[in-house]
Amino acid sequence: MNNTNMHGLMSDNGYEYPSEKQLRNIFASSCIEAAARKCQVSATEMYSRMKRVDLFETLIYPCYDTLHTQSRETVTDDILEALKVREDKLKK
Repeated sequence: MNNTNMHGLMSDNGYEYPSEKQLRNIFASSCIEAAARKCQVSATEMYSRMKRVDLFETLIYPCYDTLHTQSRETVTDDILEALKVREDKLKK
């Protein structure tokens, strides 16, 4: 059963399964935290950097279906590479 069909159903522990939008937001949050940890900056700073270059709307959300199947390390490295490329473009 996919998450779309499970929305509104209760899990074994009595909690409602998250919606697709909630799952994507949880994933985005984990991306922020992992990237911040790897760069040794606060999650707030990483969020601001990612938002400044529109990484959420142009990479994380649109590519969620592919990204969330990858290892945390691979996703973090890909996101940091995209962040660097986009920040470098802003500097020019």
